[in-house]
Amino acid sequence: MSGSDGHATARVVVGVSGSLGSLTALSRAAEEARRRNAELWPVLAWQPPGGDLAVRRGPAAGLPADEWQRMARERLVGVLKDVFGEAGPGVWMYALVAHGTPGLALVEVADRADDILVVGAGRRSPWHRACHRSVTRYCLTHAGCPVLAIPPSPLETDLAAVHRRNAWRLRLDPGDLAEETVPGEGRDPEGRCHKG
Repeated sequence: MSGSDGHATARVVVGVSGSLGSLTALSRAAEEARRRNAELWPVLAWQPPGGDLAVRRGPAAGLPADEWQRMARERLVGVLKDVFGEAGPGVWMYALVAHGTPGLALVEVADRADDILVVGAGRRSPWHRACHRSVTRYCLTHAGCPVLAIPPSPLETDLAAVHRRNAWRLRLDPGDLAEETVPGEGRDPEGRCHKG
């Protein structure tokens, strides 16, 4: 793409998966695109369950590859509507659905030295780190342009704590939750909530 003066238009490429980390990255990428007067390129990479080798042996989970691509496209459209609503991001946007692994797809799209690649750097459990490649690490290592790694939002951190509590089956005291979430409320000596 070229601007009216013949120069390539600046681009902010961002990985989108629908996770909280990617939603935070998408919002930050839109801010960056507006600040730089650049185009926003959200990219959702997809692979069928079991990968392409499983598809060659037979349709993955009973669906052909074009059906997985259609579902990926619908997911991307849904995420963009959730984040930007009907108003859109306020800059030119070119949304892409890419067949392949997320890291490789993002690096291939963000192929200009003046691109900015934005990725969410979400919290990962030790099990997840051992079994899955980090998209952020891949992009930082292989991208030919600057990479902006966005830390997880506070909401993502709070949800991770709830998930850990559920995984260990720890009892959640509703009174503690009420004290944390409702300013000005407290508990009397008998454990009942009251306004302060």
